[in-house]
Amino acid sequence: MFIKTSFFSWFNCLILIALISSCGDSNSDETLKNEIPESVIEYQNMLKSGKLVVLAENSSTSYFVYREKEMGFEYDILQEFAKEIGVELEVKTIDNLDNIITQLDNKEGDIIACNYTVTGERQKLIDFSKPIIESPQVLIQKKPENWRKMKPEELNKVLITDPSDLAGKSIDVWLNSSYYQRLKHLQEEIGDSIYIQGVDGMMGSDELVELVSQGIIDYTVVEENVASVNAKFYDNIDYSTKISFKQKIAFGLRKSSSLLKSKLDKWLDKFLVSQTYNYIYKKYFESEVVSFSPTEKFVAAGKGQISPFDDIFKQAQAKYGTDWRLVASVAYQESKFNPNVESFGGAYGMMQFMPNTGPSYGVYPDSPVDVQIMGGMKKITDDIKFWKEIPDQAQREKFALASYNCGGGHVKDAQRLARKHGLDPLLWDGNVETMILNLSKQEYYRDPVVKSGAMRGTITHKYVQQVYQRYVEWKQSYK
Repeated sequence: MFIKTSFFSWFNCLILIALISSCGDSNSDETLKNEIPESVIEYQNMLKSGKLVVLAENSSTSYFVYREKEMGFEYDILQEFAKEIGVELEVKTIDNLDNIITQLDNKEGDIIACNYTVTGERQKLIDFSKPIIESPQVLIQKKPENWRKMKPEELNKVLITDPSDLAGKSIDVWLNSSYYQRLKHLQEEIGDSIYIQGVDGMMGSDELVELVSQGIIDYTVVEENVASVNAKFYDNIDYSTKISFKQKIAFGLRKSSSLLKSKLDKWLDKFLVSQTYNYIYKKYFESEVVSFSPTEKFVAAGKGQISPFDDIFKQAQAKYGTDWRLVASVAYQESKFNPNVESFGGAYGMMQFMPNTGPSYGVYPDSPVDVQIMGGMKKITDDIKFWKEIPDQAQREKFALASYNCGGGHVKDAQRLARKHGLDPLLWDGNVETMILNLSKQEYYRDPVVKSGAMRGTITHKYVQQVYQRYVEWKQSYK
């Protein structure tokens, strides 16, 4: 593959030529090898390969696939750096965080990107770039079931708001993490026992947060930036209790990669104060995910009307054939019928098209309402047709809704897992939806039949359930 190399990269080549020339007239390859610093050789080999290989955790801040688009706070930053030095970014998701430094030292990748906290112990083994963010560690705890009806002062009475109240509590965290070490120190500070359950690196922070949300474990600890992203998907978690000062989070590099580190640090000096970095930061840590709350009461636009746009939805049905009330239910779930909203990942408009999908259906961020609805109707109709192998119409519609929410690749993965585990791959209810839920667990998304990686299965599961239930109700109430 031909890789377009920037002037910056050609300049590095000139440096290498100069280094080689400085070795004199000796023809000995061994002499040249000894004279050229290892970091220069590594860097030039990386440029020659045309790839910057990143060892990344499949997580909400490092790297993930959302609606068939590769994303992640660290992923987006390193994409910009890769462009700067004229190479492509290649991501290798890691199976076990416990092995990540070994994989780096074995040259399976060039950079670690897994929301890695800078610690003294880690600095003995690897180098770190300039910090890309600073964030305190916070306690993740589940809110009570009736939390929406509680006043803030009432909620605070049932939640842990002071780290000293962790005495006697059980907390699950990654054993080889800075969280584990912080809890050990906190235990000494409060002079009482905290039952710290150290889990291996096969279970990431996102999975532990999900377990807290589900009530399977009581508590875990993550950085505040990780918690803020997870809270967009699990509104029943609280992360307001800090247990540490701000800690530096950076990219990890081999000790022998000093030239790459130097290039990266110099670039970060400018990038971290740029508008691009500011946009990336806001996208992940300040934008909202539009979703329907099961406790939220729907108020119709008027008597006999679902929305102000019912006539357009009905026109779209006349053109494409899919029930307008199903598409309206999707529009409500995605945006509450707001044609101007932009949310997580850059999704835009009433139907929340992603930038890589919307143009295929003629929908852009500034498209008028009728174009947005027509595009959404066509997309959902296409998704239903895609699942023509599903014999039951209701089940086919649920497969289509899942595809609309998370992408067909993840649904195909869940279908293959269902077949492998003795479930019916042509039935959503109780079968494929079970495997969608399991796709957030490493033991499932690392299965060879899975092609699209991990996903937040609870989100898609709730999405299908809520959209379809509302659609059934609307079919009975609106013609």
